Amino acid sequence: MLQVLIAVMFGLGVWYGNSGVAVNAGVGLLVTFLPALLRRRFEVTMGVGLVLWITVAMFLHALGTLPLPGLEFLSPYKALDWWDHMTHALSSSLVAGAAYAVIRAVQVHSEHVELPPLFTFAYLLLFVMAFGVLWELLEFYIGVVSALLGLTEVLTQYGLDDTVLDLVYNSIGGCSSRCSGPRT
Repeated sequence: MLQVLIAVMFGLGVWYGNSGVAVNAGVGLLVTFLPALLRRRFEVTMGVGLVLWITVAMFLHALGTLPLPGLEFLSPYKALDWWDHMTHALSSSLVAGAAYAVIRAVQVHSEHVELPPLFTFAYLLLFVMAFGVLWELLEFYIGVVSALLGLTEVLTQYGLDDTVLDLVYNSIGGCSSRCSGPRT
């Protein structure tokens, strides 16, 4: 159902010529198909909870770009201060989850690699923060290119204060996925 709703958002973005909505919903929809692709192509099966986690994150991100009537036709990203923080924390928890899956796969399939929990935590936090910095740079440069080409912004950069807050919420999301999980 969430994939259908994301597809509807994509259609609305295309219909109204809103490239921000179309691109964000389109990319989000493609990401939601990754678990099925991994299962068919590489026989990697993800649990239902993980697939739902990915899909909810993509749905909320796409919904955040859509102008809504209850918000005076502003998007949740523009009308609700907390929306950006929530989606950054949720998305960074996904990034941390992916990084954790890689490090666990290395540990499980190698006799010579055993990483202590504190190192694993530091690795995950640094990985999430590095990914967050790359994301913020991407937001900035996409905004610059959009302005130069006279296009609608696909990703919005609200300034240095927003960037710092985004990185704070990235660290919270990255930490929470590991801090609340089992110690291995």
